[in-house]
Amino acid sequence: MEIEKAKNITDIALTEVSRELELTPEYKGMLEHIGNRLPAIKKDSENFYKSSSQFKNVSLDVTELTPIGSLKHILAVIDQTKRALEESYISLKRKQIELRIKTAEYDSETDLDKKDIIFTDIVEINVYINNLENVIKGALRKMSFFTTQHEAVLEKIGKKEITEEDYEINESRHHVMTAMKQALNAARTRGGMIDEGNYIYLFDMGINGAVAQAEIIAYLQAEQEMLSNGQDPTHEFTIKWLELCADKFADSGKKFAQLRGLIPLDEKSLIKEASHDQESY
Repeated sequence: MEIEKAKNITDIALTEVSRELELTPEYKGMLEHIGNRLPAIKKDSENFYKSSSQFKNVSLDVTELTPIGSLKHILAVIDQTKRALEESYISLKRKQIELRIKTAEYDSETDLDKKDIIFTDIVEINVYINNLENVIKGALRKMSFFTTQHEAVLEKIGKKEITEEDYEINESRHHVMTAMKQALNAARTRGGMIDEGNYIYLFDMGINGAVAQAEIIAYLQAEQEMLSNGQDPTHEFTIKWLELCADKFADSGKKFAQLRGLIPLDEKSLIKEASHDQESY
């Protein structure tokens, strides 16, 4: 029975604090208040044993503008979470073994002081196990959520799987859209002018800065016309413009690489496990 109590570390802590310390009535009232609310707090806390909300994951964390770019991010998160789960599982197993050993020591120990020390060790192990279990549960929910996102993005692009070649081909569109997104946002605060950092980004992808600047100005003018006509430019309107920019500039980086004697896509250095019966996105 004593060992079972060791699992409820918070209850033990509150009880021992009340017993061991000389507390004023105000503090005793605080302990009673905490104890009364503790079951509800424990239950509600389970909602937050994860690093981010689902909304933050899909709006502020996964910000890539192309589906395959999003897949890269999603798969990286899944892999990172999977590795964390594996490490947590190993740590949990070690602590469970340690707990069994300590419990056997407690049962066989006759010296009361040593028994108290072992009991404290058991409480400490249970604290670690309880906290680790909360972390594991949060990680499982996170991994399940991103597994759903993986399925959803593949469905959007009409594929069951992607290849390394799909990823490589998509990279030009991803970087064009990212550069133009950043250039647009910078231009909004600079009187319509692209900033130096994004000019360098565009140059490195073989995109003429003057042409990109003209695209930005034309887009901002289109927005102003909509606003003048009582219309609100939507985020979808911006994304469609970025996709048109990707259509226009997608081959620029490839041509610039070839101009310098480089090979943009080396097929013999790719993994080709997925089927190619569907059109690459």
